Amino acid sequence: MKPTHRTLRWLSAGLLAAGLVFAAYWLGARNAYEAIHLSSERQLQIIALDLEAVLERYDTLPYAIAHLPLAAQALAAPTQAALISELNDSLQDLQRQAKVAAIYLMDQDGKTIASSNWDTPSSFMGQNFRFRPYFQEAIQGKPGYFYAIGSTTHIPGGAAAPAGVIAVKITLDAFENTWSRNEDPIALTDRQGIVFLSNRSAWNYHSLRPLEPSVQQGIGQTLQYLDKQVTPIASLAAPERQGFGDAIARPVGRLGWQLMQFPAQGKVVRAGLLSAAVTLLLLLVAAAMAVSYDQRKRRLQERSAAQQALKQAADELEHKITLRTQELLSANALLASKNTKLQQTDALLRSTRNEMVQAGKLAMLGQMAAGITHELNQPLTAIRAFADNASTFLQRGNLPQVDENLRHISAASARMGSIVLQLKGFARKSPQAVQVVEVNHAIASAARLLQGEFERLAVSLELHTPELLHVLGDSVRVEQVLINLLRNALDAVEQAPVKKVQIWLAADAQHSVIRITDTGCGLPEAVAKHLFEPFFTTKASGQGLGLGLAISSSIVQAMNGSLTASNLASGGAEFVVTLPRCQAPTP
Repeated sequence: MKPTHRTLRWLSAGLLAAGLVFAAYWLGARNAYEAIHLSSERQLQIIALDLEAVLERYDTLPYAIAHLPLAAQALAAPTQAALISELNDSLQDLQRQAKVAAIYLMDQDGKTIASSNWDTPSSFMGQNFRFRPYFQEAIQGKPGYFYAIGSTTHIPGGAAAPAGVIAVKITLDAFENTWSRNEDPIALTDRQGIVFLSNRSAWNYHSLRPLEPSVQQGIGQTLQYLDKQVTPIASLAAPERQGFGDAIARPVGRLGWQLMQFPAQGKVVRAGLLSAAVTLLLLLVAAAMAVSYDQRKRRLQERSAAQQALKQAADELEHKITLRTQELLSANALLASKNTKLQQTDALLRSTRNEMVQAGKLAMLGQMAAGITHELNQPLTAIRAFADNASTFLQRGNLPQVDENLRHISAASARMGSIVLQLKGFARKSPQAVQVVEVNHAIASAARLLQGEFERLAVSLELHTPELLHVLGDSVRVEQVLINLLRNALDAVEQAPVKKVQIWLAADAQHSVIRITDTGCGLPEAVAKHLFEPFFTTKASGQGLGLGLAISSSIVQAMNGSLTASNLASGGAEFVVTLPRCQAPTP
């Protein structure tokens, strides 16, 4: 292939890859955008229902209070102090029981003659609320609803009043406190687009867009937000308006309110970048494979050209030899005979060398597969189980348990490294590090690593280790032997009616004895004869190499111990590990 054609091919592949990366970013960002918006809509629906429930909860309260005889008597005789005092106490008791901000009674001129907060510095007593729209609607015999900042208390709240005029004031502070735990901005706006409740305090009493002068004038006349100057959120400083942008809105209540959530756009960008990164990684792998294939193809072409040139040279040489004199025929025949033998010897050498290389590869592959696949399976299973549990505890907020699980994961990872080094040393028959091993700790560690498997399969594990014993050996290998035997016991009881595995620890003057029993179907006689032979297994294809018990037996023998198996009279199998006992190390 000419260099120009090769360049054009790679340029086209690069453009195609760029297009795929962009498409992956677009699809990832789009899916994230739709998922975030769907989640926000569901959340807004729940919030809106709660908010509407709170707003409608107190609709009937003014009507109920209006039928109190004290209310009518106070309106008829507002100058009787005893009557007003009794009504104040009644309103205060109702306010506390109903858990509203305030309840107050106004005469026809809008003057407050009785109030539940009569004994507070922010009392409504004597205040005139004739300017409020809800009073103007209520005095005409219609229910009035209004949201504003209190002219005395400066606490925002809503009011609902029938003809009378009785007003009930409620606050929405609980919603603001709840929303503060949401990382996305949430805002509640009035019909003019003014934010009056939000988990971004800087947005309160700012509008989503610039207000018309007539709207500003109406707000000033009703003193809805007192003397606050309502400006757009866009006019705030950059840190304060952070998160303001594309929003999802939902109508709430009877006053034209809008409940809005502003999903974070950063999540969409991150999702798109992640999709693009994964696609780019896959494309790079594909490109590396393509380059490797191209190089291999060129090497084959060069080799073919060299062989063709060699063949042509051989043909020319043969032609010249045929033209030589008869005197050289015998020498040529002898040379041909030697050349034939040399070629046969070379072919035999190449064949022998290839067989030796292939045998070495198979031996190495067998060692790696036997060691890594079998011996590291249990720690990896434990790491996965502890990681899953850590995720659950993290969702529950149980941080101490999460920390403990992470420590177990770290210990299992370190144990995996030790296992790899020890399996490598075992394969090379190198001297092993010997130390005092606490058998009770090894049993507990093995049981802890397989605790998730026992729970998943609903198998009961009982430990009977009353005495603290020590042996001379390698702690990791002792644990690996126990883990392998426990795994076999788990497989044995998986289909048993009673699923129980027991570990018994005992000792005599010379030895520590570990017995592992199960309630499975036991060991058939034909299986027991070959139990510790390499590559012998009764499991289905793909579920084991038949090296577990062989390796375990070798480990125990290397520590001058023994591993035996038998059937129990009561049913099930029993594996016995016997190791030389030693004294506990001195502190």
